[in-house]
Amino acid sequence: MKKIFFIVLFLLIGNFKNYAQKHELGNVTIDELKEQVFPKDSAAVAAILFEKGKTYFEFKQDVGFSLITEVEVKIKVYKKEGYDWANKEVSVYVGGNSNEVVDFSKAITYNLVNNQIEKTKLKSDGEFFEKVNKFWSKRKITLPNVKEGSIVEYKYTIRSPYISTFPDWTFQNTIPVNYSEYTTDIPEYYFYNVYRKGVLVPIEIKDKLQKTMRFDERNAPKGKVGGYTHDIDLVNYTDSRTTYKLENIPAMKEESFVNNIDNYRTSVQHELSGKQMPQAVFESFSTTWEDVAKKIYENENFGNQLNKNNYYESDVKTLLQGLTTTEEKINTIFKFVQSKMTWNKFFSYTCDVGVKKAYDDKVGNVAEINLMLVSMLRFANLEANPVLVSTRANGISLYPSRTAFNSVIASVLDNGNLILMDATSKYSLPGILPTRDLNWLGRMIKNDGVSEMVELMPKTSSMDVVNALVAIDNSGILTGKVREQHLDYNALRFRENNSGLAKDVIIEKMEKAEKGLEVSDYELSGITNLDESLVEKYTIKNENIAEIIGDKMYFAPMLYFADSENPFKQDTREYPIDFSFPFKNKYMFNITIPDGYQVETLPKPISIAMDNKYGSFNYAITNTNSQIQLSVNLDVATSIIPAEDYFTLKEFFKVVIEKENEKIVLKKK
Repeated sequence: MKKIFFIVLFLLIGNFKNYAQKHELGNVTIDELKEQVFPKDSAAVAAILFEKGKTYFEFKQDVGFSLITEVEVKIKVYKKEGYDWANKEVSVYVGGNSNEVVDFSKAITYNLVNNQIEKTKLKSDGEFFEKVNKFWSKRKITLPNVKEGSIVEYKYTIRSPYISTFPDWTFQNTIPVNYSEYTTDIPEYYFYNVYRKGVLVPIEIKDKLQKTMRFDERNAPKGKVGGYTHDIDLVNYTDSRTTYKLENIPAMKEESFVNNIDNYRTSVQHELSGKQMPQAVFESFSTTWEDVAKKIYENENFGNQLNKNNYYESDVKTLLQGLTTTEEKINTIFKFVQSKMTWNKFFSYTCDVGVKKAYDDKVGNVAEINLMLVSMLRFANLEANPVLVSTRANGISLYPSRTAFNSVIASVLDNGNLILMDATSKYSLPGILPTRDLNWLGRMIKNDGVSEMVELMPKTSSMDVVNALVAIDNSGILTGKVREQHLDYNALRFRENNSGLAKDVIIEKMEKAEKGLEVSDYELSGITNLDESLVEKYTIKNENIAEIIGDKMYFAPMLYFADSENPFKQDTREYPIDFSFPFKNKYMFNITIPDGYQVETLPKPISIAMDNKYGSFNYAITNTNSQIQLSVNLDVATSIIPAEDYFTLKEFFKVVIEKENEKIVLKKK
């Protein structure tokens, strides 16, 4: 019986060691290097074999607690498209009194050469340092000798004097992850809100650890005899350890019309909510949205900046002369700030140099420009307030946190309507924000520090209206005139993509987008004057519209304006569909068919609508002698559609695409 017990114990210990070794750097096998395809996803260009992280506190008598995060990663590269996974960059904050520091170590590439494992270590020429701006810098590494089949490993350590937030730990990625583990050791003096995102649920293991702080006090000698003495005090405290584990994590698939895929990754975040040091009272930090807003408002680089007006007073008084309506005042002040100020591309809800200096220099960050705008609007006796936002790239602000927001815009209440503005963009308008700001919800902070949530997503539809008067000759060549009008957000996007471009460059872009299209007599109005409607007028010739087979001619009456494929291809959808803004596309075409032909088959009219009033599609077509009239309206009436309604949307667009590409059949008389 004893013998059996020891055999079982030996096997268990052996299995435990094998399991542990799989998640340790330096343990690379020939079988791993021989593997040519990821077993669970043959399309994977690479896979994270394991990723282990640990965040803990380190105590030093002279500086107190600092935050240490250690991360170890092992990645298998399967295809050339996965070579980028042999690169890693880590951002650190360098804009405070003390800087964060990151160091890489144990960075090695493994290859199989003549059935032997070859190791290539990272050298100094593969390490890079990049200063992003005055607040952030990056440390980068590029692993050497990477090939299809390579395994790369590395470790990095971040040392931070800032304990308010931990680095976010993300379990999911755009490649598969075999194993992901994250451990936090938190002293009993600190209290953190823990936020979890994503549909996958990691295993959590909790434990307590006993730790000791050492205080060494040097005492001056008493009298003239004797030297210095040392008193050593040891303070015991408890660490709370939490380990999060997740295995066999599939790759996150890129899908069309996703706001920011990071919003949906399974991850864990920590933010300091309070602390209580020995023999001190409890100190509370942000716990509710009201707390967050109040602390931001009380920041001298936020609320205090709104109260300054002496630097612009005379200029704005001149602007306001003769203006009587709220709309006139809003538009005039907005255009003044928009044209005078240049955004330095820095996001922040607090000022850097301050509104006065920014005004004098004509350059500022987001906060300086938009807080300046709010202040001027208030000076004009308008009900204006700043609105905190998290840009799309920053992610959705789901939890009350000072780091939930990274930007600020302006708002004015006019007859019950809240008008949102962002003067950092040269092409935005009151009520038309840059697309980066359209990220679900913001938080408006009023003059007394009280705040309320504000919807950022547009409610009214942005339109594209296309009119075409064209003819097809006996050779199937299309010629004619086209007029395109772009409104609201569609106009904003066009201006952002085309302002400053010469006409021939715009024409070249159009012709590249559609094979066989020739554009001439191009006219563009409203590109720089935002008050004008943005209109394109041009002449077209296209030799690829029609196909002639025998005595029949085939062509789609939507011409080259039809979408070629359904953007929604997946069978299922994990994330909401985010169109940024509601939109309407209207097409009105008059097509003259060639002499000697008559219509044999005409697409049937159709009118459909999605459930929940998400949108509709109307396709009407008629034929009178040699004239074909087509009227098409595509209306998507909401910015965001939940993932559970994906199938409805997919089927809707399937019908739309099929109908837009349906052909007319002409037959010789």
